[in-house]
Amino acid sequence: MTERKPPGVSFESFVDKQIREASERGEFSSLSGFGKPLPDDAAPYDELWWIKGKMHREGASVLPPSLALRKAAEDAEAEVAAAVSESQVRRILGEINTRIGEALLRPPAGPPLNLKPFDVETTVERWRAQRSA
Repeated sequence: MTERKPPGVSFESFVDKQIREASERGEFSSLSGFGKPLPDDAAPYDELWWIKGKMHREGASVLPPSLALRKAAEDAEAEVAAAVSESQVRRILGEINTRIGEALLRPPAGPPLNLKPFDVETTVERWRAQRSA
């Protein structure tokens, strides 16, 4: 705990002295941002900056369900391209097709889905052709 400001000493010099002494003792060296540059402050002020930062750090999504499913379908295509076995390709496509099928039965909130289930056999053939090339 800090000591009280003595009477007759300006507030600024009292605070500066405490900061300097704490810095000399090394009390700031264990802070998470120590030695890192400050973030860019040229962007316009956003009053929700801390919420957006926390969501970014935690990987949370704020997309409507239909857009989140479209993103999941794109990610599934990328996973298929990186898959190492045909069974893995079929598993990936089965999972995303299940999600797409459920969304087609009960359309999610947000923009139109504009998705249809993947044709598993056609996608597997395309995956085989890419693997042999």
